Amino acid sequence: MPRSRINGNFIDKTFSILADILLRVIPTTFREKEAFTHYRDGLYTLTIWLIHTSNGEHTKDLEYYFQALERNPFLPQAFNNMAVIRHYVYGIDQNGTPKGLTTESYKENSEIVEAWFDQAAEYWKHAIALTPGIYIKVRNWLKIMRRFE
Repeated sequence: MPRSRINGNFIDKTFSILADILLRVIPTTFREKEAFTHYRDGLYTLTIWLIHTSNGEHTKDLEYYFQALERNPFLPQAFNNMAVIRHYVYGIDQNGTPKGLTTESYKENSEIVEAWFDQAAEYWKHAIALTPGIYIKVRNWLKIMRRFE
């Protein structure tokens, strides 16, 4: 296992242990504890994405993002990453050129490519709505592509 992954696991485990201790020690309401549990569960599911992305398993990535958003619908990073997947797999660059497809293949699949690109834009709009000041480059890019009002 690479050293970075070992360190990441150590940090994740340490965070989980400290968070559990803090939840027991600091006076919090049941609702606050429940909210933190949902937040943490959403992050766990979000983290699984990194594993699948590194293996090129984009369909599994999207499944885990949907699960993360079911637990916590306010994860802008999940929306952003879902958009990146849709844009990355069959995307169009800012010049209107299809990424990863030949011109003939793009012409044959243009409706699918456009639908995926539309979906990516919608996911990015959700991320921007949740955190307006964070995804500035994405917002500008969507404006250039005439997909953001």
